[in-house]
Amino acid sequence: MKRTHLSSAIGLVLGLVLVAPLQAQQANGDAGAKTTAAKQADAKQLQEVTVSARRRDESLEKVPVAITAFSGEDMKDLQANSIDGLQGAVPNMNIVQGRGSSSAVNIFIRGIGQPDALQTFDPGVGMYVDDVYYSRIQGGLINLFDVERVEVLRGPQGTLYGKNSTGGAVKVVTKNPGDTTEGSVEAGFGNYGRREGKFYLGGPLGGAWSASIAGGITQTDGYVTDPSTGHKYNDEDSKSVRGKLRYHPSENFDAVLSLDYTKQDTGLTLGQPVSTLKRTDLVFGSVALYTPTPDQKYDFKTRTSFSPDKGQQLEHKGAALSLDWKLSEQWNLKSISAFRKLDSDSYIDIDASQFELGDVLVDFHQKQASQELQLQYDNGSNLQAVYGLYYLRETVPSHQEAYADDLFALAGTPITFLRTIDDDLTTTTYAGFAHMNWQFVPSWTLAAGVRYSSDHKDYDRTTSTFWGQPFTAINETVAFTGDKRWNAWTPTISLQKQFNPQTMGYVSASRGFKSGGFNGRANSTAETRTAEYNPEYVWTYELGLKWRSADNKLQANLAAFHSDYTDFQARVSEVQNPGSITPTFAFPVINAAKLKMDGVEFEGAAVFDDGTRLSAQVGYLDARYAKFVDHRLDPSDPLYNPRLHDHVPFSPSWTSRVAATHVFNLGSGSAITVGADWSYRSETWLSVDNYDALSQKAYSVTGLFGIYDSADGHWQFRTGVRNLGDKVYKTDGQEFSSVGNIRTAYYGMPRNWYANVRYNF
Repeated sequence: MKRTHLSSAIGLVLGLVLVAPLQAQQANGDAGAKTTAAKQADAKQLQEVTVSARRRDESLEKVPVAITAFSGEDMKDLQANSIDGLQGAVPNMNIVQGRGSSSAVNIFIRGIGQPDALQTFDPGVGMYVDDVYYSRIQGGLINLFDVERVEVLRGPQGTLYGKNSTGGAVKVVTKNPGDTTEGSVEAGFGNYGRREGKFYLGGPLGGAWSASIAGGITQTDGYVTDPSTGHKYNDEDSKSVRGKLRYHPSENFDAVLSLDYTKQDTGLTLGQPVSTLKRTDLVFGSVALYTPTPDQKYDFKTRTSFSPDKGQQLEHKGAALSLDWKLSEQWNLKSISAFRKLDSDSYIDIDASQFELGDVLVDFHQKQASQELQLQYDNGSNLQAVYGLYYLRETVPSHQEAYADDLFALAGTPITFLRTIDDDLTTTTYAGFAHMNWQFVPSWTLAAGVRYSSDHKDYDRTTSTFWGQPFTAINETVAFTGDKRWNAWTPTISLQKQFNPQTMGYVSASRGFKSGGFNGRANSTAETRTAEYNPEYVWTYELGLKWRSADNKLQANLAAFHSDYTDFQARVSEVQNPGSITPTFAFPVINAAKLKMDGVEFEGAAVFDDGTRLSAQVGYLDARYAKFVDHRLDPSDPLYNPRLHDHVPFSPSWTSRVAATHVFNLGSGSAITVGADWSYRSETWLSVDNYDALSQKAYSVTGLFGIYDSADGHWQFRTGVRNLGDKVYKTDGQEFSSVGNIRTAYYGMPRNWYANVRYNF
């Protein structure tokens, strides 16, 4: 469709009172060409939500787990183009674009996540697409173009899920082709040069075969400008496609082959330096290169030392085969085989300035192969069970370069500096698990499970320094290898009571585990001696209540929890050799901390006969360190900082959101939907080492959207505004204080609008 035609179509709904997301937790899937009358009927009651959190389809209201689910239409009402659009919609969850990368996602749930973005660190929150685990946060910023539903599980997932995780799991389920032909095409535009297109086509091929293909293209010009060149950064340029082939000859067998490919090619992702950047001059001492203006509002202008051709490229592709056999009335066997390949070649200006202090190239090539077998049992009444085996092998070779020609000087003359790193990480995971669900008396159900995990890591690393004159004599190469296996048992148990058909309560306890590893930032011989770090563990105890009114008009879910989190893998930044000519580049990983987390989470929704929907989510989190062993907390240490670990990163005390939508029925049978949402997040700290500059004060964000649906359900026009108040707020940070005093903040997108038109068939 030509842009002029698209503009005319969007004009039909411009001027509406716009509205934003209601997380109504609708039934699975996108109905395609569903009639407007059917959508209006759905708007008058809460639909039942089916999830597969425990590896079988169950009603969300019957699962003794804190879980939030979104259908594909819910994600659109959240105005989410990628998975970070969930920010604000799930209590006690932080999910944002991560740390100077256009393709990485930074996820924390209940204060647990991955504090360092380097590919040698494992995620604390597992990401799954169609039950296939994504091992790296790079490539995890998934575009949402063919989603059936998204499930967010809060709390450790140590029993049923492919890879043990301490914080929780985000599970994306994409559409499978069925017996009915359906499809859609969509095009849109917006400010910052936004252009996007999406399509989906699926249906039967004949006999027992069906297939689908879906794809999406998103491009923007960027919203950060280098004032010295006028070049735009923080842009989008993503192309994705997924094809599925399904063979379903009977109710006893189902096979789905899925192939997907994503390519991203963007400019740099730039933040803002929020602390004074410093050079070490061997004659004059510490010299300030850049000093931020105190309390100055960020204007989305940032300089960079990289030329415009130095950007960020990613290719992510994979294949998965899911086989499902019904062996008998009681037994079912499922196999999930997958292979994935991720190639990332990214320049990152960590210091976000025209100086070469923390400029890096990270070029890595990840491969992973996984196999999972599940044997499921259901006696048709009071007993269900799942037994499983899991295998994953991952290789991550990488080449990195760090450029720091402005970090050192001799009497004002810069000393050139380059560090190169070549490393290779191989991880092999074996696991076995069992889980059962037993209704031992009417209305009382006991669920218990256990998992044995064995993670083996083999790591090789070589780093070389290249100093310019007059220090070429101190150039060196440091190498080390690591080889270690970590094993863990992670049980879970829950007891639930169905008080009546509308009300269920539960208590549960579960353990999570994240394996140890080797510090991918160990640059000196001394650091290599302590490069190995231990696993981390968490026990979470939860009390929950789920209720839905008999007329499906009201819903409320409540969860209270306590977590004991031990051996937190904290990557910190410190000066290990003050007084020498190289008093920097120290980034140890220490199992320094024990944490305690207490929290309460509420999710509620209400619908009214006039087509109005209301929803609310509230999360309270008290995350604190019970212990943090760090020499910088010793008053006798010259680097003593008593407030260094007062706050747990990415753990605001309060997260909340309220939303509303209303459907206006038009005489022709068509409808207009409008709505709004408001989300709030209290003060948030953006790094393990606490610095005021890397904190974000409490803030709120508002969104609006409007939709026109034709009477036959074929045409839909949608327009919306995100960050209506144009709030400037930090979402993430880079903390490398031992290198030039680097502390860089990244910001949410300014106010932005879009307009889309879709045709369903």
